[in-house]
Amino acid sequence: MEILVINGSPKGKHSVTLQTVNYLQILHPEHHFEVLHAGQTIKALEKDFSPALAAIEKADVLLFSYPVYTFIAPSQLHRFVELLKESKPDLSRKYASQITTSKHFYDMTAHQYIQDNCADLGLRYIRGLSADMDDLTTKKGQQEAENFFRYLCWSVSEDIYEPFPAPHVPAPSLPVTVPEPDGVEKSGDVVIVADLREDDTQLNAMIDRFRAKIPQKTRIVNIREYPFRGGCLGCFNCAVTGKCIYSDRFDDYLRNEIQTADSIVYAFTIRDHSMGARFKMYDDRQFCNGHRTVTIGMSIGYLINGDLSCEQNLQTILEARAQVGSNFLAGIATDTQDPDTAIDQLCAKLTYALEQKYLPPQNFYGIGGMKVFRDLIWLMQGMMRADHKFYKAHGQYDFPQKQWPKMLAMYAVGTLLASPKIKAKAGSAMTDGMLMPYQKVLDQAKKEHPQKEPVHN
Repeated sequence: MEILVINGSPKGKHSVTLQTVNYLQILHPEHHFEVLHAGQTIKALEKDFSPALAAIEKADVLLFSYPVYTFIAPSQLHRFVELLKESKPDLSRKYASQITTSKHFYDMTAHQYIQDNCADLGLRYIRGLSADMDDLTTKKGQQEAENFFRYLCWSVSEDIYEPFPAPHVPAPSLPVTVPEPDGVEKSGDVVIVADLREDDTQLNAMIDRFRAKIPQKTRIVNIREYPFRGGCLGCFNCAVTGKCIYSDRFDDYLRNEIQTADSIVYAFTIRDHSMGARFKMYDDRQFCNGHRTVTIGMSIGYLINGDLSCEQNLQTILEARAQVGSNFLAGIATDTQDPDTAIDQLCAKLTYALEQKYLPPQNFYGIGGMKVFRDLIWLMQGMMRADHKFYKAHGQYDFPQKQWPKMLAMYAVGTLLASPKIKAKAGSAMTDGMLMPYQKVLDQAKKEHPQKEPVHN
């Protein structure tokens, strides 16, 4: 087969992910591999995309290879997808798959992003390989890579691929009403981080209504206008000092102009099953903060132009972003179903959260994601010193082996449960014992909050 490897890593041939491709190429000289360094040469491809189209034309299989950056693919690969779709090539007889490396932090949303876009392009998608960064250095990882490639070859030979999703027509955007300013002086600071193009009239209207209805002061940061020098390079220059290698001073701007706000509202138009390449660049460049949840406790919201109900993967990403950051997701207002009410409710919930300092506990998205980061930073603390210092200061090294009193208590309970005689004799006492700590809480609550006598007229 002719296999075109679309390398989305900005590191080019030095990509860790690409080494798995190189390994497979050594094992399978019967196939021809060509590598397109899309991530590293994206600016050149923006000027002339024809070399990419020529390579794609010759290929039987497109193999996307990239590291997972902040829930999805790097922004450079997002931009490549945009350019590929704009070119409108006929890919209906070609196959596609992917290889990623990461610490398995939301690798499934990255894979779904590529799969969704492959479906848009008419590519016959075959499930890919999600590997740990170190997998290729182990016998197990090498075998898994080999097994994946055999499965890929078999799938192509048998013409077996994932079914295309059922066609759907996104709901149209509905008009947004923008009220006149009421002239009331406002306080506070809510920053709206937006990806606004010149023709984004609908998104502008949504932002205008939000600013008119919310009782806090607002300001807009249009990342479309920020002079980014490029997307995150994954160079880890910021790992020790927190200082980005780029000279565009985005790290300072992020910390001084955005993260100092009381709340952040993100505004974008759905593009290619995501927030678009420009917004993804903004997301990736926040890696200057490493894995530190520096906006912990902050309330956030979204203003989205587009039918989010059709984008299950994007919904997962938006909720997971808030959960991992320990932020309260006050709401997501879209413009496909009663946008005025949706925006007004976002304003109300955001205001409540700001006034009451509301922050519910994390769910699985947040707890699971942070445990991945916790173990990663603990292992790499010698390099990721800023992250390590932050995790220590915020008690995020919550390893279970530190809870030795509970562990000993569970040994005692386990011993009792292992004895049928003791278990039968105890009867319901075991269940009652489990409820004792909770009963103490309820009894204390009754003391502190005595019931008031009902008022009779």
